[in-house]
Amino acid sequence: MKGMKKKFRPLQLTPPQILVLGFAAIIMIGAFLLTLPFASASGMATPFIDALFTATSATCVTGLVVVDTGSHYTIFGQLVIIVLIQVGGLGFMTMATLFAFMLKKRISLKERLILQEALNQSSMEGIVRLIRKVIRYALTIEGVAAVLFAIRWSADMAPGKALYFGVWHAVSFFNNAGFDLFGGHTGVKFVSLTGYVDDPIVNIVAMMLIILGGLGFIVISDLLDLKRTRRLTLHSKVVLTTTSLLIVIGAIVFFLFEYSNPLTLQPLSGWGKFWGSMFQSVTPRTAGANTIDIAAMRQASQFFMIILMFIGASPGSTGGGIKTTTFTILIGAMIAMIRGKEDIVFFRNRLAKDRIFKAITLSMIALFLVIFVAMVLSTTEDHHFLMILFEVTSAFGTVGLTMGLTTQLTIVGKIMIIFMMFVGRLGPITLAYALGPKKEKELFRYPEGKITIG
Repeated sequence: MKGMKKKFRPLQLTPPQILVLGFAAIIMIGAFLLTLPFASASGMATPFIDALFTATSATCVTGLVVVDTGSHYTIFGQLVIIVLIQVGGLGFMTMATLFAFMLKKRISLKERLILQEALNQSSMEGIVRLIRKVIRYALTIEGVAAVLFAIRWSADMAPGKALYFGVWHAVSFFNNAGFDLFGGHTGVKFVSLTGYVDDPIVNIVAMMLIILGGLGFIVISDLLDLKRTRRLTLHSKVVLTTTSLLIVIGAIVFFLFEYSNPLTLQPLSGWGKFWGSMFQSVTPRTAGANTIDIAAMRQASQFFMIILMFIGASPGSTGGGIKTTTFTILIGAMIAMIRGKEDIVFFRNRLAKDRIFKAITLSMIALFLVIFVAMVLSTTEDHHFLMILFEVTSAFGTVGLTMGLTTQLTIVGKIMIIFMMFVGRLGPITLAYALGPKKEKELFRYPEGKITIG
């Protein structure tokens, strides 16, 4: 009957929903590949929960692992992980756009909207041009770092292996993933870069990769265009200033707290202490590699590291956390309130109210999530609370540092950390938009009321 027929409407997904489903699909494909027997060095299938944990950690560029990457996985398994890291770090829409460029396919309006959401941009203007720059910058930076790593590590291993290690770790560190293969090379599991704590080449190259990956492609583009434009955007000024201050302050704090610690900095030379302090200040900004034993650090250092991990990297980057700009807005709001000012002003620019509300909302959601999951894990995991809080914050900030809890997690613990890594990579607000109802315009406003504060 003609009147009874219903018009078929294809499922209409919003850009946040497409991002959530896209990342989930990539994770599931990666988990399936990692469960295959020939992905494991033992020739036996990896348990699905462990493969899912690893695939989520790689796609969400975190670095938390329940099995040692270098010794547990074959070359095939390692290649699956590094592809997941590259796709997850640059974003699956960026990679899809790369293939579209190669096939000379036109980027549709819907795809531009998704790219805008993925790169956390305020408008679609110049989004395709930015994607071209992202791909070019990423491949150039990773290529140069891979060569430098390969030259350095050729002194410790065969040239072919050094080149493989160079490319693999350049991709891992630039995408702030923190995965490493040195467990298979040294025979010591979960060793990370502890064997290179005082090596200037490894430290400098790794830190530059982490910093460049964490600054965000908008800032890198801004810096490279500086000679032509002769000015930086407000976003770039805030990111560069905040990042520099956090790195310097972090290095000083770690140097002071760990200087006399016999298990971390004390046995090292003066330069060793300097590199150790610097690297541990840079790596909590969502990188995950470490050159000293995190579990051996003093509690004050570990708690300070939790704060750095919660702040994280910058918008539009390969890192997680609440982001440096959010943290700066919160500090700016506090200072403005104390000084009795109505506006938050950075570099002679006043911030819009919606930016401030978004920063507060993001921070509160993130804080509630971390607290809730830490409380749940404190009942399922038999470990002290600081270790649990460290693990949860590391997962949310997509950092990958651990005090040793990851390999001892229960099934419930692994599921909760997988959830936190997923939320941390996509961002709490993106996930909320994807799961929540569509935004509707308010038809009226209620009268203003007053509440006493403080």
